[in-house]
Amino acid sequence: MNGRLNRRDFIRAASVVSVGAVMGSDVWAQSADRPNILWVTSEDNGPALGCYGDAFADTPNIDSIAAKGMIYERAWSAAPVCAPARTTIISGVYPPSMGAEHMRSQVNMPAFMKMYPQFLREAGYYCTNNSKEDYNLAKPGKVWDDSSNKGHWRNRKPGQPFFAIFNFTTTHESQIRKRPHKPVHDPAKVSVPAYHPDTPEVRQDWAQYYDKITEMDAQVGGILKQLKADGLDNDTIIFYYGDHGPGMPRCKRWPYNSGLRVPMVVHFPEKHKHLAPPEYKAGGISKRLVSFVDLAPTLLSIVGVKPPEWMQGRAFAGKHVAEAPQYLFGFRGRMDERYDMVRTVTDGRYVYLRQYMPHKIYGQHVAYMFETPTTLKWKELYDEGKLNAGQRRFWEKKPPEELYDLQTDPDEVNNLAAAPEHRAVLLRLREAQQQWVREIRDVGFLPEDEIHSRSVGTTPYEMGHDAKKYPMDKIMATAELASMLEPDAVPKLVEAMGDSDSAVRYWGAMGILMRERPGVQTAREALVKAMKEDSSGSVRAIAAQALSQYGTDADAAQALDVLVELASVEKNSVFVAMLAAIALDEMGERTHPAKDRIAALPQKARKAPPRTGEYIGRLLQKIVADME
Repeated sequence: MNGRLNRRDFIRAASVVSVGAVMGSDVWAQSADRPNILWVTSEDNGPALGCYGDAFADTPNIDSIAAKGMIYERAWSAAPVCAPARTTIISGVYPPSMGAEHMRSQVNMPAFMKMYPQFLREAGYYCTNNSKEDYNLAKPGKVWDDSSNKGHWRNRKPGQPFFAIFNFTTTHESQIRKRPHKPVHDPAKVSVPAYHPDTPEVRQDWAQYYDKITEMDAQVGGILKQLKADGLDNDTIIFYYGDHGPGMPRCKRWPYNSGLRVPMVVHFPEKHKHLAPPEYKAGGISKRLVSFVDLAPTLLSIVGVKPPEWMQGRAFAGKHVAEAPQYLFGFRGRMDERYDMVRTVTDGRYVYLRQYMPHKIYGQHVAYMFETPTTLKWKELYDEGKLNAGQRRFWEKKPPEELYDLQTDPDEVNNLAAAPEHRAVLLRLREAQQQWVREIRDVGFLPEDEIHSRSVGTTPYEMGHDAKKYPMDKIMATAELASMLEPDAVPKLVEAMGDSDSAVRYWGAMGILMRERPGVQTAREALVKAMKEDSSGSVRAIAAQALSQYGTDADAAQALDVLVELASVEKNSVFVAMLAAIALDEMGERTHPAKDRIAALPQKARKAPPRTGEYIGRLLQKIVADME
């Protein structure tokens, strides 16, 4: 993985990609034995499959692929939600490296990058996607031959090799909560994870999840029948995988193993076993760590194209198999209308989470998540004080670091970060996480508004590799100082608020906010100045939030005026407006004097990425509803 390309490297990488693609096309054009490749994907489900040892599951078709193929026991999506997960797949690059980590953001790729179907099409493949895309990236020209609900290998030219995706939404979050539904899987026999309360509502959601997996499995079987009917089953490499963990709260949207682990089943027919992973055998189980960032380079490797240096994953099959990684990485950014920043790493046994915004609770109010019966009942029981310690945590603030042992605690409820006997593991995984974010030049340390404003005339990826535009070391150092919650850090955080770089000032203000009333009282003068004078709307919003929650009544009144002004998408970017609206939501009763002004704010941003413009409305509607 190469995360530190300078401009000369950009040019060299671009030329290598172009030459490699052409060479790959020439080689394969002379071969009659090019493999077809079929990807069958499903949404919002973990490895709740018979082939993974889940006796409650009913999945004969996927199990049949595994019986003649191989499963990956330790496969991770890079993100626990669809758009950034799919962004990772289509690019072969971690979204935080490209400014694409946030849900339904949209950024441009550098000119030298391509999406993987473009490489395959150059190599002579007919590429179809049926049909979800949902990338946080603008498509760099024509990507697919057909991306629609009519996409199919049957539409290719005679004899042309194909790459075809069939994506099933049957298991999506929206389907496991759809009522009325008569359970097929018995809710009484569901295994409820330790973080969820054991209630009829939770059991029904989990049982319906298994019902939907069975329905999805039948759809997979339909595609396999079509492949066999066309006489292509012996010529086609098959991948099946889910796009992230289950669509249940604390799984989906959360970068625990429960949200990142996915099923991945592969089958290489006899004709193409020379392209299979080295450990491949029928009915086998691979222990190799694999990630969504590995899928694009693996595809290129299978069709004979050497993956370009800028791709950050490692091919695990084909002619260019790379060494297995020691770690897998995941992340969490903005989830719909709520900001957060989490980075995750696993070595296959231990999972380490770094919470860069520990002042926020896990279960922030994401409107879409609160449509699920489990979410509503879980929060209700928390408010009534009826949960145990493992179940309560989702509704409370987070520690800066978490460490879990999947061998002894598969539900990840016993945080070992403070355990002396696990100190060495913590330090090793912390170092791996920090090395990773530096290597990929993670631009998620910038407020979202500045990911875009600093990239004018270029792309977030290229901006992130420019030390002048993105002085990552000092920004990251301030974020680390802010979020580790050491109480004696306030003087340094106040000093950071005077820095020439707005992202350093942002984390300085954020760190003081995290220290609540004691920090705000000590840093009041710096916060007031930032709230009134800072050139960055993001810094003003966080400074105002600190004063609105933990300052005097007079401070809160001034902050309320500033936040209402910043929450207008007619005057500010949608990203600054969301920061301000979140702050208003967290003020509580101190927002009441501005009820009418908040209700009158615009509820949709006209200048915003697709679907992002509607998030401000969700925040404002909740704020007003809570004041009724």
